[in-house]
Amino acid sequence: MTPKPETLDESRTGLERLAQGSREFLSGLGDLLFPRDCLVVVEPVEDGEYQYLSHEGRRRLIHARAPHCRSCGFPFFGEMLGSRSCPHCQELEPAFEEGRTLLLAREGGRTLVHELKYRQGRYILHDIRSLLDERPDFTAFLQGATLVPVPLYPKRERKRRFNQSLLLARVMAEAAGGLPVEKLLVRTRDTLSQTRLNRKQRYENVKNAFALRDNAMLDLSIRYVLVDDVFTTGATLNACATTLRRAGALHIDVATLAHG
Repeated sequence: MTPKPETLDESRTGLERLAQGSREFLSGLGDLLFPRDCLVVVEPVEDGEYQYLSHEGRRRLIHARAPHCRSCGFPFFGEMLGSRSCPHCQELEPAFEEGRTLLLAREGGRTLVHELKYRQGRYILHDIRSLLDERPDFTAFLQGATLVPVPLYPKRERKRRFNQSLLLARVMAEAAGGLPVEKLLVRTRDTLSQTRLNRKQRYENVKNAFALRDNAMLDLSIRYVLVDDVFTTGATLNACATTLRRAGALHIDVATLAHG
């Protein structure tokens, strides 16, 4: 006798619950035998929403909150008077309108960036999502937008096995309530790493390094938010924004995990 469809569904659901229960048991047993250490400070992580950041580790994260630079999100410390642009953006002439960053790339913030970008630490995305959940000001900035990750050159992405900007865009989109993420851009040449270049060299390095993906369609009514891991001089994000602007996009902003 052939089982009824609802019986198969019930069996499948039961197996899924059993598998989930087994994973949770093994995870709990592993945490009991081998407690997770915080990535920022060498101490066990307490029970709660965070898996790799302890209370002290989170305390060492420097959040970028208002008041901040309108263009990049870098916070103004102390009383702010006059211009709403910071020294990082004075020579930028941004092709985008506004920017936000979650953290400063100092202390714990730098650790998170390096863990994700250079040590293939995709597991830290869970804690980044928890940080986003505690920053409604950041997720509110994303509302109503389509998120566009900064692309890697294909050879570099194959070597790294993922694009950290795409992963961050997906986490941000989820934290903001389920926003669309579109890979509209491609990197047309394998540029040098920006890490050791000065400001002028960074601009030249990424100039004309991006193009619109084949068959990509832009909607002039949509607000696009470019997503990258770090805002330093803004050269990469600005090059991407320029490409979108030339393709006809009217509303472009940027968002990053860290700044510095």
